[in-house]
Amino acid sequence: MNQRRFKLYADFIKRFFDAIISAMIIILFFWLYIIVAVMVRLKLGSPVLFKQDRPGRIDPKTGKEKIFRLYKFRTMTDEKDENGNLLSDEVRLTSFGKWLRQTSLDEIPEMFNIMKGDMSLIGPRPLLVEYLPRYNKEQRRRHEVLPGLTGYAQVSGRNSISWEEKFEDDVWYVDHLSFLLDVKIFFKTIAVVFQREGISSDSCATMEVFAGTKKDKDN
Repeated sequence: MNQRRFKLYADFIKRFFDAIISAMIIILFFWLYIIVAVMVRLKLGSPVLFKQDRPGRIDPKTGKEKIFRLYKFRTMTDEKDENGNLLSDEVRLTSFGKWLRQTSLDEIPEMFNIMKGDMSLIGPRPLLVEYLPRYNKEQRRRHEVLPGLTGYAQVSGRNSISWEEKFEDDVWYVDHLSFLLDVKIFFKTIAVVFQREGISSDSCATMEVFAGTKKDKDN
């Protein structure tokens, strides 16, 4: 996609659909937000929402990623060891938390991020701010578009594929961004959620920490 068409779709058409669809979902399913919030409060305690700073799209003026506050329903307890350190994800992730993740209900507060313009319905998932210096030049290109609620990498394996494979999928999405691709990813996401595939990696309850790609670390 040439730069002019890229900006037209990413900045106007895609943003228009994001704003309309996210607002409609929030209004039509507000009852679901209340139900899930009450369940989280009863089973996992307070606060109900998990909030964390995440990197967004690269600002062309500064050349840096815009940092925004991500909202999700919490899926883990705050259990700590005798030294006051949080226990491992495997221990803190309850059966209820796993169910929230499997159904993706923990993600629905991100509709407010989408409505605000921090995120898009479709795009590379927003990861941790601490990962920013660990990307190589090619991997960082995933931030040339808004992060998404779901993306090409998520319908290609979610947490069951490696970081390098995820980033390759993310960059491929940036290079092939189009309305038809977004529609395809949207419907494939529905199938993935119902099939509950790739929720966890093979060796971790969620996903291993990204430490950087060794062979490209100096690039």
